[in-house]
Amino acid sequence: MAEHFYCTRWANRSLCENTFARRSNLNLPDTLSIAIVALNEGANLGRVLESVRWADEIIVVDSGSTDRTCDIAREYGARVVTEPWGGYTAQKNYALELCTKDWILSLDADEEVSPELAEEIRRVLTGMGSLDGYSMPRKNLFLGRWMRHGGFYPDPKLRLFRRGKAYSTGRDPHDRFEMKNGERVGQLKGALIHHTYPTLNLYLEHMNRYSSVWNRVPGAVPRKFSISAIVLRPLATFIYNYFFRLGFLDGREGLLLHMYHAGYVSWKYAKGWEVGRKQSQ
Repeated sequence: MAEHFYCTRWANRSLCENTFARRSNLNLPDTLSIAIVALNEGANLGRVLESVRWADEIIVVDSGSTDRTCDIAREYGARVVTEPWGGYTAQKNYALELCTKDWILSLDADEEVSPELAEEIRRVLTGMGSLDGYSMPRKNLFLGRWMRHGGFYPDPKLRLFRRGKAYSTGRDPHDRFEMKNGERVGQLKGALIHHTYPTLNLYLEHMNRYSSVWNRVPGAVPRKFSISAIVLRPLATFIYNYFFRLGFLDGREGLLLHMYHAGYVSWKYAKGWEVGRKQSQ
């Protein structure tokens, strides 16, 4: 079937919609939207979209990619909306607003739905579940190794919910989803696979950016120089996660992850002090 694209513009937003019909031979009573926000995710996007190509609708909110992110999304029949970056929580809430199906599954571009999780989600769509939201465990990969300990598994995430029942909240860059009225959430067993940080350079770049974002969000308070926050808190974080939460069982990768995560904690508070220092000069 030929694919046709058209573009419209409204309220300073450009919309390019692929009218290629979603493949749907499952005949499930309820329908499913996939919501993804992306920026230059050409290396990851095809993997996550391949894992959910059975869904009824895919929404990709792009904030100005210069690689093939948008092209890859359209190749999978996604509706691509270009929206300037407004922060992690705002961007994800906007993606939810664009979804039109009964249920929404919110995914990051570097994630993948395992076959086991896909089967569980399809069972929810048959009406077998009585709840409006479901969380799922997430397998975080660091340098290609699954981090099973140190607080990185099961790492439950609320990602599947009925449309209009949940929203994104939290302090950027650490967003999370919550049910709007505090409804009880079910637990799925199948895992999201998180292909995070395949290289040390990528991890360090992300943590550097996240520690800066953490100090730029509205309401962020400049901090005084604190040995406790900049030295002792990161050290305690490392000891707790690496020893008490058994992070050492994840081998060399586990050691590097917990060392550098402790460094990220230090960077957050040191940059908070730097912000206050600049303002007082």
